[in-house]
Amino acid sequence: MNRTIARLIFLCLALLLSPARAATPGLPVTNTLSSGAKVMFCVPTRGWNGKLVVWAHGYTSPFDPLDFQDLQFGDIYLPDFVQRLGFAFATTSYRTTGLAVVPGVEDVRDTALAFAQFTKRTPLRTLLVGASEGGLVTTLAIERYPDIFSGGLAMCGPIGDFPAQTDYFATFRLLFDYYYPGLLPGNATNIPPQLIQHWDDQYEPLAMAAINADPRRAMQLLGVAQASFIPFDMDTVRTTVDDLLWYHTFASNDAETKLGGNPFGNLGVQYTGSSNDTALNATILRIAASPQAINAEQAYQTSGRLTRPLVTMHTIGDDVVPFWHENLYWQKVRAAGTARYVRMLPVARYGHCNFGITDLLLAISLLVNETN
Repeated sequence: MNRTIARLIFLCLALLLSPARAATPGLPVTNTLSSGAKVMFCVPTRGWNGKLVVWAHGYTSPFDPLDFQDLQFGDIYLPDFVQRLGFAFATTSYRTTGLAVVPGVEDVRDTALAFAQFTKRTPLRTLLVGASEGGLVTTLAIERYPDIFSGGLAMCGPIGDFPAQTDYFATFRLLFDYYYPGLLPGNATNIPPQLIQHWDDQYEPLAMAAINADPRRAMQLLGVAQASFIPFDMDTVRTTVDDLLWYHTFASNDAETKLGGNPFGNLGVQYTGSSNDTALNATILRIAASPQAINAEQAYQTSGRLTRPLVTMHTIGDDVVPFWHENLYWQKVRAAGTARYVRMLPVARYGHCNFGITDLLLAISLLVNETN
């Protein structure tokens, strides 16, 4: 760690631990963009450093109401936390729930542009920070709108290969049905309403009971799916299974609607790592992808072409958005000749977006250092 970043972290900690030295958070101003996306703006009443942080939230169920999301980071309320560090804060609900990456990129852009209109202040620099789905929104926006954003922090996002991420969810459901046949209604590309309606009170408990009844089978399932867990730690086994089944159950139908068809196909795919790969590949359900959906996914793909700094942070044991996205994105920026703009922060921990306050401070400090 260089001295500049160390000093920035020390300063951040000093501000957090000494309220007298921190900026004073202002009250939020809320409104609605022409797209229908809600927006929130906050400017410190004292100690504003002239910079704006725009927050891009993560995935929300398509059945949730449109609202601001992911504003609580452990015990920290992000709008106040960011303001106490001296920044103004802005965020948006996006114009839709569920799969919101493409409109979300436009909404964070419009939120940044609307800041001056609604606050009567003009920021010296605008930084974009996002997590999970918001990490992909952040990366795409930094690639596409360098005239608006001075830099970005993308945390635990599917930034390497969006189609591979949708395949990851569908593959897990496919393999779950192979190891626990008939337990859940529907299949990898057919999610019936009853599964969604009775997930909490019927099907999630059934899935967890099956996992508990045969832990070795569950760990083999996770191994073939290449999903993160801590071996023989049943809490992480249950968490990974639960997380991946939830995302697949609640996200699939919405994604198919927005992409114009099913994006998942496994014709010709050979699965390995089971106790009997021959039997697995001979009997597993085979599915063809929709060409229209495959084509639509290209709008969600990052290019790696950067002209602004991008810091990425990812837990190595991320069960929902695998760490291999970082490696794939690194390949893209190297091919594009823009690797000099990227700083990657791997965090040796299990779980999706499982960051602590020190991780967040390090990432913010590095972003500030790169954009000064």
